[in-house]
Amino acid sequence: MVAMKGVIPNTTPLFMAGVRLVPAGVLVLVAASVMGRPQPKGWAAWLWISLFALVDGALFQGFLAEGLVRTGAGLGSVMIDSQPLAVALLSGLLFGEIIGLWGAVGLGIGILGISLIGVPEQWLFGLLGGDSLALAVNWEQLFQNGSWLMLLAALAMAVGTVMIRFVTRYADPVAATGWHMILGGLPLFALSGVWESEQWVHIDLYGWMALAYSTIFGSAIAYGIFFYFASSGNLTSLSSLTFLTPVFALLFGNLFLSEVLSPLQSLGVCLTLVSIYLINQREEIASKLQSIVHRPSAAQTQLLLEETLSQINPLSEESRPVTLASMPVKITESEAELLQNQ
Repeated sequence: MVAMKGVIPNTTPLFMAGVRLVPAGVLVLVAASVMGRPQPKGWAAWLWISLFALVDGALFQGFLAEGLVRTGAGLGSVMIDSQPLAVALLSGLLFGEIIGLWGAVGLGIGILGISLIGVPEQWLFGLLGGDSLALAVNWEQLFQNGSWLMLLAALAMAVGTVMIRFVTRYADPVAATGWHMILGGLPLFALSGVWESEQWVHIDLYGWMALAYSTIFGSAIAYGIFFYFASSGNLTSLSSLTFLTPVFALLFGNLFLSEVLSPLQSLGVCLTLVSIYLINQREEIASKLQSIVHRPSAAQTQLLLEETLSQINPLSEESRPVTLASMPVKITESEAELLQNQ
């Protein structure tokens, strides 16, 4: 985000989006060939790759580039990396994945956080002040708001993340990723040629280096790795790291671009990061809380050990009951834990 934001004043958004996709797609296909990955075959494979290219290639990168013109790098990264919220909803609808209590709490917090980030502050203050006119949404102004364009980009990326599971039923994930970047980038170049001018005239050496960094690291490597693991069903483990991305983007956006968020947006950023963490770590949080709630007390542990020892060392009727205190053999802590587990 920071590299793209630094070069955007000297180029045009659609041209930059195309540069991020087409050369990166070629690099991914070269890597797939070196790795011996099979190329797509059959109409079903190319149909899914084409849909994948439209949603995750053209729409995602198009909204991202246009939105970045109207918003900051750090704020834009927060909006983009809120896509696990949409992934959780789509996965629940399409694959029956249950997000649980903590996932639902995370979704609620995420919606609130995104609202604080993307909704114009005058609307929020008007609503809080009881101004009914604030409910009248001007859709043209809404589209011109860079935060909402970033939200559309996040939605496109989320749909693309879910689509990869369907794509890989007919094509190799690495090869499909490369082809979808090429097929998705060509329409962006075409639109840039129609609507934009002087796309590369003012780009200096730093700008080309920034574009090269965004293309190689931000697209080719990042896309290839992300969709490779997404296709293998490790979405939760993979997505658990994405909430760190906005943190770095906000940090470098402040260091290199002097970007400053308003207090309301800062609160929205914090809520968004918390929500993404809750959604991606929902199973671990629930498991830890369940273990704490069901952890036996000291008295229950004592009784359990005595019952277990009685079963291991049965006594005759004449023998007195055996307690831990009267045992002639001392039990180590590890042995007691083993007995408790049994």
